[in-house]
Amino acid sequence: MQSSCQTEYDQLEEVIVCPPKYMSIKEVINSIQAHYKDMNIHIPTALEQHDQFKKTLTSLGVNVHEVAADSTFPEQVFTRDIGFVIDDVVYLAALERPIRQGEEQVLRKYLEEKNLSYQPIEGGTIEGGDVVIDGDDIFIGISSRTSNKIVERIQQNHPTKKVHPIYFDSSYLHLDCVFNPVSENVALVYSDAIKPEHVEWLRKKYTLIEVSKKEQFSLAVNVLSLGNENIIVLPENNKTNEQLREKGFKLHEVAFSEIIKSGGSFRCVTMPLKRGS
Repeated sequence: MQSSCQTEYDQLEEVIVCPPKYMSIKEVINSIQAHYKDMNIHIPTALEQHDQFKKTLTSLGVNVHEVAADSTFPEQVFTRDIGFVIDDVVYLAALERPIRQGEEQVLRKYLEEKNLSYQPIEGGTIEGGDVVIDGDDIFIGISSRTSNKIVERIQQNHPTKKVHPIYFDSSYLHLDCVFNPVSENVALVYSDAIKPEHVEWLRKKYTLIEVSKKEQFSLAVNVLSLGNENIIVLPENNKTNEQLREKGFKLHEVAFSEIIKSGGSFRCVTMPLKRGS
């Protein structure tokens, strides 16, 4: 196992996931969970959908690593938040919500077993869903879950890059639910949730595919790019998918309706360790 990530869309080679074996909405921590709280999660369906997702990754050449599910953590399927990689540095996240605190220690143990070095984040909170990387640019979503003081720490660690704080409505959970670059020139965005001046800056860098409010709720922004213009998407997000196809992307539709009840989709359930160039 090696770690190296420069973008969100280079060829995905190594990724960490966790099965939704104990997944449930025990404490509502986002608006999507609030909507599905009463019906909650049907774990057999969630496991089946997650397994199909893993098979899709494997069929497309991705080496999938799995950390063991722990009954203590009902949100553990969302491995994106517990760590992230910038260049060749693996960071252990500092999770803000008590219900999720401790998930990063499961990752720590796994990395140590695999002899992978890592850096813990100290002095503030940061979750991987708020970290979006694209070459020389690092975007960090500032919300109730990720503190502004961490921006300086990341900038110091990566002096050749430019760290951009992106302020957004924290009711949308993480930055990757409202902004996600899928190539060097194209990004998905739900601009209503992001500070207008930041949207304008993003518009200068990318061709923005605007996602509707309805499809943002079904997490159309939170796709997973695999490289070579391959993207894993939800089949129900028809308008967003159509726009991606028009721009030449190759879409792989995977049912994930049970898992998204908890507020995260394909990007949320993957922690990329290595992406090729």
